Amino acid sequence: MSSEKPVGVLGVGSFGTAMANILSVNADVIMYSRSQERIEEIQKTRSSRGIALRKNIRLTSDLAEISDQCELLFPMIPSSGFRDLMIDLSPLLRPYHILIHGTKGLDLALDPGQDIDSVETISRSHVKTMSDVIREETIAIRVGCLAGPNLAKELAEGHPAATVVASHFNEVIRYGQKYLKTDNFQVYGNSDLRAIELAGVLKNIIAIASGGLQGLGFGENARGMLISRGLIEIIYLGKALGGNVTAFLGLAGIGDLVTTANSSLSRNFTVGQMLARGMTIKDILNEMDEVAEGINTVKIMSKVARHYDAKAPITNTLYNVLFGNMTANEGLEYLMKFPMSRDIEFLKGLD
Repeated sequence: MSSEKPVGVLGVGSFGTAMANILSVNADVIMYSRSQERIEEIQKTRSSRGIALRKNIRLTSDLAEISDQCELLFPMIPSSGFRDLMIDLSPLLRPYHILIHGTKGLDLALDPGQDIDSVETISRSHVKTMSDVIREETIAIRVGCLAGPNLAKELAEGHPAATVVASHFNEVIRYGQKYLKTDNFQVYGNSDLRAIELAGVLKNIIAIASGGLQGLGFGENARGMLISRGLIEIIYLGKALGGNVTAFLGLAGIGDLVTTANSSLSRNFTVGQMLARGMTIKDILNEMDEVAEGINTVKIMSKVARHYDAKAPITNTLYNVLFGNMTANEGLEYLMKFPMSRDIEFLKGLD
C-alpha cells in the first residue's frame, strides 16, 4: 500500500470525525458522507458534531472518489446502514483495499419473510458482525476492526486513550498501528477479530443498564456489582456467538466496558438514564441525534440467549424494560432477587 495515498473515513458522525482527526496526524484524510448537503454544511464550518476538522482533511460525497484515492478505508457508520454501504462500495473495491471498521453493532441475516420481531429465538448463524458483512458483500479480504474505550469527545480533545486493531492479518494490524498511533493514542493488536468485535458490541448492553442505575440515583456499589456481573454475562453471550473468553478480559473488553458503563459521554449510558426517567423507547429514539447501538443489540441478544439457554438476566431484563411493560425500578428489583450464588463460575469450561 502506498504511504503517500490519503486514508479514507466513511462516515461523519462524532466517532468518525474524531478518528479522522487522529488519522490526519499521520496522513491526509478524505471523509465521506452520502449526503451532499451534510458535506456542504461541514465544509462551511470545518466541523462535524461539534468537532473541528484538521486542515488536511477533505470531504466528499462520491464513493468512487474515496475508493479510488484511498487504499486504506475506515467505515464508521451505524450498523443499520452498514450492509447497504458495503453493497454500494463493493463494485469500487479492489483486492488491494484494506477495511478497518469502527462500528459496534450487529447485522441480522434472517430467512425471507422474517424480521427480528417475528422470531422467538436467533441462532449464531443469523448474527453477523460488521467484518462478516464486509466479507459477504465485497471482495475485500484484508479486514479488521477497532474496539476499545474510545469516547469520541475525549478523543477529539486529545486526551490519552488507546484502541485495539483486530484482524486475522498481521498486515492489517500493522497498517492500523502505523496510521492511528500518536503521542496520545496507543494502538494494540489482536488476531481474534470476531471476539474483539463482540466485546465492543456487547458492552453496550451493560452501559444502558448502568445508565439506568445512575438515573435511579443508586451509588457506586450498585454500579460495581452491575459491571462485574455484566462482564460475566457478556462472556456467556460472546461465547454463544463464537467469541473467545480472553478477548473480553483486555482493553476491548473490560477497558471498554468500564469506560462506557461509567460515562455520560456514552450514548448507551444516556439511554439508560432516559429509561430511568420514565421515557419510552420511542421518545428516546426521537430525542437522540446519533444511534445508540445497544438498543438493537439488546433485542438481538435476548433472542440469542433464549436460543442457547445462556445466562443473561441483565440482557433479558433490559429487553423487558425497553420493549415490554417493565419499568426501570421493576427491572432493578427483579435483578436483585435473581438467583445467582457463585461469583466467577464463567471461567470453568469456557476456554
